[in-house]
Amino acid sequence: MKKLYFFAVGIVFGIVMIKSEAASWFRIFEMFYFQSFHMYGIIGSAIITGVLGNLVIKKLQIKDFNNNRIQYNNKENTIKRYIVGGSIFGLGWALVGACPGPMFVLFGAGFYSALIIILSAVLGTFIYGLLKDKLPH
Repeated sequence: MKKLYFFAVGIVFGIVMIKSEAASWFRIFEMFYFQSFHMYGIIGSAIITGVLGNLVIKKLQIKDFNNNRIQYNNKENTIKRYIVGGSIFGLGWALVGACPGPMFVLFGAGFYSALIIILSAVLGTFIYGLLKDKLPH
């Protein structure tokens, strides 16, 4: 039953991404050229929703599907990893015109060339997994 729930949420996510044009290469192009507020509004509302959601989870001590308390682990405050990681992520996003969520949405919408992007992202993640112990964190 849980898998059906996640499948339904994924379908709704895909519909929202397509209808809001958040998976549109043109909208992403506009964003990176600072020509439109459209994507910044979507990203900003997602950030606000995420922050509020996390505050509610912490305040009400909400549990996960297995009835375990959701825990937040503190991370080291190193700005370098955020600058480097964010730059790599942003560069990839600008080059292909899609971040991880829309990659799958585009493929599901029939843009089968997105499969190349998905496979490249999986390969990049695999390579990171091999090299992560040698990289500065």
